[in-house]
Amino acid sequence: MPVLRRNRRPLAERLSALMAFHRDAKGRAFSSRTLSAAVDALPGDHPSVSHAAIAKLAKGSQDNPTVGTVLALCEALGGVPPAHLLPHDSYGDLKALEAFEDPQARRVLALLNGLPPDEVQNVITDLVRRREELGLEPVPDDETAQTPGRLQRRRSMDDAARYAADSLEGL
Repeated sequence: MPVLRRNRRPLAERLSALMAFHRDAKGRAFSSRTLSAAVDALPGDHPSVSHAAIAKLAKGSQDNPTVGTVLALCEALGGVPPAHLLPHDSYGDLKALEAFEDPQARRVLALLNGLPPDEVQNVITDLVRRREELGLEPVPDDETAQTPGRLQRRRSMDDAARYAADSLEGL
């Protein structure tokens, strides 16, 4: 049985990273106001999302948007797969979710389903070799690939201990 883990990158962090990475009509990173305007400019029937609601989502003070809100935000951000904002670790890999949007990629996954693990590894090895031959960028092995935007800084054990000691001294 798989171990359930708490999502390491909550909706607020993912939305903020997407807003920083994607560009608005003027070529700048999205703010809550420009993202709200982009949602309002979407064609068709969609919910309106105020800049205050977007700011609350991006700051984490509100973390339970409606499905319609998530769909509208993702569309306004240039077609980001909505699953990326869902609270599950495996949805954090934006590149994989974007690939999954392609029907051919889903077909490849269906064909791989049920193969013995050694055969799946052979297919992966062949695909890596093929990507190299075509001159394509390598795909990272890490399942928890970071979303474009802000990268988390990890402290060393010494830095963490020093930070904790400094924090305790201030109490």
